[in-house]
Amino acid sequence: QVQLVESGGGSVQAGGSLRLSCAASGYTYSSNCMGWFRQAPGKEREGVAAIYTGGGSTYYADSVKGRFTISQDNAKNTVYLQMNSLKPEDTAMYYCAADVFCPGDGGSWLAPGAYNYWGQGTQVTVSS
Repeated sequence: QVQLVESGGGSVQAGGSLRLSCAASGYTYSSNCMGWFRQAPGKEREGVAAIYTGGGSTYYADSVKGRFTISQDNAKNTVYLQMNSLKPEDTAMYYCAADVFCPGDGGSWLAPGAYNYWGQGTQVTVSS
């Protein structure tokens, strides 16, 4: 059974940083698509960043480029999201997602429908 467990959320002031972790278990991690998504109240879930764990290729939403970094630790079956220069508009529930394959083009890596496995989410709140 595939399990994704997020951690690292919390409350910070604008300009601060947080690092989210997503620990994966129950499937072959070494060559998969893993992504971070977020959903604010009343808004649709949106893709933030994704990584192909087989080669390390990454893709980011324009809204977080230059501020967020997705990375992996294959030895720990864990994907991270380092979030710097946080803004109040980054406030949301953040979810980790995984699937066996990454879609053909990078933009599709940020589509929620591309992923079959999801974590329970971790809340990030950024105050001004």
